[in-house]
Amino acid sequence: MSESAPSAADTRRIAQEARSRVRFEEEALELSDQVFRVARRLAGSREEAEDLVQQTYERAFRSWRQYTPGTNLRAWLLRILTNLNIDRGRRQQRSPQTTSIDNEAGDYFLYNKLESQVPDENPDEERVLERLSQDSIVDALAEVPHDFRDVIVLVDIGDFSYQDAAQILDIPIGTVMSRLHRG
Repeated sequence: MSESAPSAADTRRIAQEARSRVRFEEEALELSDQVFRVARRLAGSREEAEDLVQQTYERAFRSWRQYTPGTNLRAWLLRILTNLNIDRGRRQQRSPQTTSIDNEAGDYFLYNKLESQVPDENPDEERVLERLSQDSIVDALAEVPHDFRDVIVLVDIGDFSYQDAAQILDIPIGTVMSRLHRG
């Protein structure tokens, strides 16, 4: 049995598919900054956000044929991101709560040590404001239940319209509005 060379039609089809995939990957990668910004708001840390983005692109590139060219690629990628985040939240809920021994104290050990040696010139309010950071905002946002957090991140932080958020989350617009209000 001899193996024949691919026909001209097969060669054209393979070449067309390769061009389509390259075009898809280029367009998807152009949106990586936007995907990361949304992931950063959904995740508790930068590392978790980077993992979410990597998993999003891994899944998108693996199932690129499911994307319909001409539709909203950003919404498609963010839907994948949202689904992965929901899965991550479910895994965290199933696993036991663990707390690092040197959690908060370790983060501020040097600061507290220096502060105890220097006379207190700042009023309490200024010290509180100094300690507030984006991380504390992300931590507070992490305490909001997933359904509400996803809507808050997309609409309030990501500046998506209610329609876009509804499409990304695959829920009605009314649900987006009520979750935003409750969240």
